Amino acid sequence: MNRESAASSGLTRQIFTKFFMTIFIFTVSLAAAIVVGYYILRSFVWYSTDLIYILLSPIRNHPIPFILITWMIGFIIIFIFFWRKTLHYVDQIVEASRNLASDNSDYIRLPSELKQVEDRMNAIKQESIRNARLAKEAEQRKNDLLVYLAHDLKTPLTSVIGYLTLLRDEQQISEELREKYLSISLDKAERLEELINEFFEITRFNLTQLSPEMSHINLTRMLEQITFEFNPLFAEKNLTCQLDIEDNLEISCDVNKMERVFDNLIRNAINYSYENSPIIIRSKKDNNDLQLYFINNGPVIPKDKLNRIFEQFYRLDTSRGTKTGGAGLGLAIAKEIVELHGGTISAQSEEEKVEFIVRLPLSP
Repeated sequence: MNRESAASSGLTRQIFTKFFMTIFIFTVSLAAAIVVGYYILRSFVWYSTDLIYILLSPIRNHPIPFILITWMIGFIIIFIFFWRKTLHYVDQIVEASRNLASDNSDYIRLPSELKQVEDRMNAIKQESIRNARLAKEAEQRKNDLLVYLAHDLKTPLTSVIGYLTLLRDEQQISEELREKYLSISLDKAERLEELINEFFEITRFNLTQLSPEMSHINLTRMLEQITFEFNPLFAEKNLTCQLDIEDNLEISCDVNKMERVFDNLIRNAINYSYENSPIIIRSKKDNNDLQLYFINNGPVIPKDKLNRIFEQFYRLDTSRGTKTGGAGLGLAIAKEIVELHGGTISAQSEEEKVEFIVRLPLSP
């Protein structure tokens, strides 16, 4: 039973309990009053001309109908009292429900009898306020990101147009300078491609429902192949990649999506590694789980940033540099994919070392 049903049934039970207890007390009190009244009246000598005797004679002659009529009148009065009280509760709940959609943080107040309903309505209101705030923050981050990307698109595009214009207009340009201009134009064009891909990442992350297509793979070979493809990026910063993985480690997963997780984690390690340092990828089995560690030497990530590192559109590097100014989706998507596989992903950073831990079930 959910909390709403529990609160409703608790209130219903409370009202019915009070109603029947009141009927019971009224019945006992009525019986006691009749008995006490009967013995009190018997202690006196009454004459047929006495007013009280004349008034009570019908009751004495017809006691059962009198008791039933009195009890029915009392029952109706009690019923109307509780009926009106219940309707009053409903009115208060309806009035309080209007405050659920308000954006103020004032708590809803109801009578003590409606404590469970009050607690639940306050919980719903606070959760609604929190969700609205989170949605607003996410929308703001997304809008900021689009502004950043639009700005970043303009810079390399301007460079490409400028150098291509020089190549077109300068007929007597040397081969060395021509090669230099072409190289710069190619670099800027590749950066443009990366930024455009980031736009597609934003669209796919928001609109695509990720669903894993499981298959059995050799994870060791998969990581060897992925790290081999990163050799040109390793060489740029003179990094080494150390694979400390169990031989022929097998696991069930969605190959394409899990490859995306490892790609994002390795790329993140490259971006934030010191030059001439190692990147270590290590595996460890723990009961029915597999733990993968992605470790690099780099600046310590502050704890406040570490707690937000897996949020959508959150970026450690806010300067939007060409090397590390990504869309802020890589780690968020990695977390989504790992959780789809029934696993978890976390990060820790201390003593100029950054470590990401991916925990996956060995059996899906």
